[in-house]
Amino acid sequence: MTGVDFSAFGGAPVEPFERHASDATLVRACLAGNDEAWSVLIDKYKRLIYSVPIRGGASRHDAADLFQAVCLELFTELPRLRRVESLRGWLLTIASNKLYQLRRTQRRALASIDDPSVSSDEPSALPASVLEELERTQQVREAIQQLPPRCRELVHLLFYEHPPRPYRDVARQLGLATGSIGFIRGRCLARLESMLRLLGVA
Repeated sequence: MTGVDFSAFGGAPVEPFERHASDATLVRACLAGNDEAWSVLIDKYKRLIYSVPIRGGASRHDAADLFQAVCLELFTELPRLRRVESLRGWLLTIASNKLYQLRRTQRRALASIDDPSVSSDEPSALPASVLEELERTQQVREAIQQLPPRCRELVHLLFYEHPPRPYRDVARQLGLATGSIGFIRGRCLARLESMLRLLGVA
C-alpha cells in the first residue's frame, strides 16, 4: 500500500487493475469510487512525487509528509482535472508547489529564532528543467512497464540495480544462456526505444 487509505473516503472496489492500465482508465475508476484504482494510480506515480522533494534536498521525513499532502490534493482535486493527459505534469506542479511552501515555512521558522545562517532570500521552486527531467524519467518508467515481462525484468536487472549485475547472474536468474543476454538486451531496448518515440520522449 501507499500509506494513503482511500477506503476511508467511502470508495467501492470494482475490479482489479493492472499497473500498466492507462491514466484515463484509472481516473475514470477513481472518480467512480474504485479503491483499487486509487491504489494503482498512487503506486504508479509514487516515485515521481517523491523525486521532487528528494531532488529539492528535503529530508526523508519531509518527503513523506509532502507525498501525503500531494496524494490528498490529488484526491480532492482530481474531479476538476480537465485533461487526463496532463496528470503527470499536474502532479509535478503540485509537488513542486508543496516543496516551495515547505521551504518557505521552514525558512521563516528558522528566521524567527534569529539563526544567522538563514538567508533572507525567498526560497525558489525547482527549475523547469529539473521538472522536465523528472517527467521524462517517469515516462521511461511507464514505457518499461509496457514491455513484455521478460524484457521488463531484464531491463531492471541490467540498468536499475546497483551495483550493475554481470551477465552471468542475469542469465542465471532469467534461466537464459549467458551468450544470449546481449542479443535479447538489444531487442528489448529497441522495443523500448520505439515506445518512447511514440510518446515523444526518444
